Formats: sequence, C-alpha cells, structure tokens
Amino acid sequence: MRAFVTGGSGFVGRNLLEALRQRGDTVRALARSGEAIDVVSRRGAMPVRGDLDTTEVMRDAMRGFDVVFHVAALASEWGAPKLFHRINVEGTRHVIAAARDAGVSRLVHVSTEAVLLGGPPLRNADETRPRPFRPVGPYGWSKGLAEAEVLAENQRGLETVVVRPRLIWGTGDTTVLPRMVQAVRDGKFMWIAGGRYLTSTCHVRNACEGLLLAAERGRPGEIYFVTDGAPVEFRAFITALLRSQGVEPGDRSAPRWAVRLAAPAAEAAWRALPLRGAPPINRAILVTIGDEVTVSDAKARRELGYRGQVTIDAGLAEMSGAPPV
Repeated sequence: MRAFVTGGSGFVGRNLLEALRQRGDTVRALARSGEAIDVVSRRGAMPVRGDLDTTEVMRDAMRGFDVVFHVAALASEWGAPKLFHRINVEGTRHVIAAARDAGVSRLVHVSTEAVLLGGPPLRNADETRPRPFRPVGPYGWSKGLAEAEVLAENQRGLETVVVRPRLIWGTGDTTVLPRMVQAVRDGKFMWIAGGRYLTSTCHVRNACEGLLLAAERGRPGEIYFVTDGAPVEFRAFITALLRSQGVEPGDRSAPRWAVRLAAPAAEAAWRALPLRGAPPINRAILVTIGDEVTVSDAKARRELGYRGQVTIDAGLAEMSGAPPV
C-alpha cells in the first residue's frame, strides 16, 4: 500500500507509521516542523514539509498514492472555537480536496466518540447513534463537523471511511496521560462521583489495527468504533494507568452534581477574565471522563475482522516497563 499520513508525528500517527513500516508499505507523512520531520523519518516515512493549510503541497505528495490517513487534529478539552474550526474542520476540507485532486481512491479519517457527547450518557452506543444537535465542547463540535465533511465527500467519488477509537492510550502517550500525571503531582486530581462507572478504551496499536483494516476492508461511507473489547471500570483502569507511571491518584472525589454546577461557572470565569491556561473543570471533561462512556465495536469485528490484539493487561505491562512520561 502507498499511504499518505497527516499527523504522523503525534501519538496515534507515530504508531501508525510504525505499523505501516512493519508491513513494508510506502509512506509519506505531512510534517510542519523540523522536529516533526525527524519523528516521521525515524519511523520510515518520507516527510513532506507542510501543514493542513498547504493544500497544493499535500496534493502533489499524494499523487500516485492509494490511501490517505487523516490523523492530524487539535485534541483538547478547552480552547477558542475558531481555532478548533480552522484546524479540525477547514484542515479536513483541505485534506479532502488534496486527496480528490490527486486521484487518491480512499481516505480514512480518525474521529472520536466525543462527536456524540451532549445528550444522555453513551452506554453501549453504536454507529447508529445520531450526533447531538449541540455537542459539548469545541473538540467534539469541530470533530463532528469534520466527520460530516468526510462522509459527504463519499457521495462525490472519493471513498471515505471514519474510525472512532475511544480513550486512546499506550506507551508514548503525549496527550491524555501526561496531563493526568501532572494533575496528580500538582495535587489537583480527583475522581468524579468516585470514578466507579464503566468506560471503553482503545490501546493505540488497536486503533492502528482498526485504521489499517478500514483502509483495506471498510465500506465506503461507513463509521466504525474500535475498542479494547469489554468495558472496564474507569477508576480501576486510570489507577492502573497512573501506577504504570509511578504515581498514585488517591481517593479525593467530588460528587457529580457539584461538578455539574462548577463546570459552567469555571468556563464563564475563564472566558470573562484574563486567566491563564484552561479551567480546572469544564463540561467537556465532565461528559468525557465523568460518566459512563461505552461504545460497541461489534460492527468493526463483524465487517472488518477487527480483533483488538493488544489486551489491557499486556498494554499496562508494557507501560510499566517503559520510562515514565
């Protein structure tokens, strides 16, 4: 396979490049900095200097290639909606345009369960669950719009497939885990409602397995959830994840009703005042990790032959033997 990858220097992208290299595929990866060039080069990909705004650069680099993996995104629970729209929505439009003009046959888009958050808690949700009218947070909102752009393009000739991993984790995580570790070390970490509710998870290599299968077997215009299998207790999983980094989360907890009151107030304060960083709690965090979020990957297992080959126990054992983040 000849594959073009956006976001190749990120957590998922690095692992995807490694998986493609192990298969012997020819890979080009978009890289917007010297550091990103080094990262993708070390994983066997040919770097293409540019970003999601350089449509012509991407188009020229994609010519003659079979598939585009669109992994790049702004993934955060807080930030200016305009920035999320520019990167996650307009950037996706540019990738689609480049792929279409280059004659690429298939585009695989990395999405998220966050596009569904904003209504009742997700409990064993599948791909038929409609996106809410008002998603919570700029990330879920912008990724939902990007997903809609990708699926609409499938009607115009470019085959598109969407993959939604839930709570991606694993060795080398540069997104969720470092923030949790820092919160524990700063004494700011606490559970919401004790954390004793279920969650789906997806090891990063399982996410990559799903992406590769979607490129080869996914039905055009379809969405696929991928996970580690059966849901697990959120508190037990996060505790094990943090212990793999040598930190203990402790027992501090806040009732969910109190967090529901505090989240919008914190958001309002951070918008109105010149406060640095992000609020300690917001509604996106509350719905993402403060309540049950479980999804079914039965469709991916049935249609793609997805297995989720890395178990949670194996992934945690690997992380315990790796240098802490």
